[in-house]
Amino acid sequence: MAGERVKLQVLDRASSGSAESRRLRKQGLIPGVIYGGGQESKAIAIEERELRQALTGAGGLHAILDVTLDGQGNARPSILKSYQQHPLKGTLTHVDLQEVRLDQPIQARVVVELLGESVGVNEGGVLSQVVREITVEALPLEIPEHLELDVSGMAIGDTLRLADLPAFEGLRFLDDPEETVLATVTIPTKFVEPEPEEVEGEELEEGEVPEGEEAPEGEGEVPEGEAGEAEASGEQEETEG
Repeated sequence: MAGERVKLQVLDRASSGSAESRRLRKQGLIPGVIYGGGQESKAIAIEERELRQALTGAGGLHAILDVTLDGQGNARPSILKSYQQHPLKGTLTHVDLQEVRLDQPIQARVVVELLGESVGVNEGGVLSQVVREITVEALPLEIPEHLELDVSGMAIGDTLRLADLPAFEGLRFLDDPEETVLATVTIPTKFVEPEPEEVEGEELEEGEVPEGEEAPEGEGEVPEGEAGEAEASGEQEETEG
């Protein structure tokens, strides 16, 4: 839901580098940086459990994080700008937090969730979600966790674009409304296995052997007497003219 705010305690990280990051992760801490608000970027570390709780609440990845550094009194309203995950485990390995002003709009990527059972699917069609995230602009407290698109009325051959997504007050879509295809229902592709082609055998003259095969012993040899006549005939032809 929009407007979710979560308190987040972070620790000051004096040093950086891959070795330091590995050490922090072994201690259950996630390395990261926080920047924005007219201040220089600062290296921080966050308890993995606390960060997970902050990002799995009602606001999800779009929650406003009231970041407090090492117990200081002044909280810095921030958003999760980007993050890195372990390729196999899926756990967070690094985060970037950006301080924001609550009275100024920001841009964010929001997931589009498809709702309902398509009519076309019941008729044998295939529902495909082409684009899963769109770029929006709104005040930090107005960024929704996700957007919903009803696909129950889609028949085979139908397409829903960003222009078909219901408008929300205070929320502006930044992608092309006509070119951004969100969902389609198509006829399933049938794979037809080609039939094997019949190879017609070539007619062979008497005594001729198919290519790649050897003639049986005794076949294809010219009798001794006929061979002599052939050679004589050949010599005579060469001398004519």
